[in-house]
Amino acid sequence: MRCPSCTSRDIGKIGANQYYCWSCYAEFNVSGEQVRVYEVAEDGSLVVIDHHHPNELEFGTGA
Repeated sequence: MRCPSCTSRDIGKIGANQYYCWSCYAEFNVSGEQVRVYEVAEDGSLVVIDHHHPNELEFGTGA
């Protein structure tokens, strides 16, 4: 899988359908036909920064 924000493969899973990008520090989740990208604010809250269609994501082994 690649990050929908920066296309990095350095992704970690942090919950059910919820992921974290170690390259751009974005958090994102995949829900049906919708992908939401969040920025982690200084207080730890999540701020929506972008919406993507799942066809824009690349899934794979990360290798």
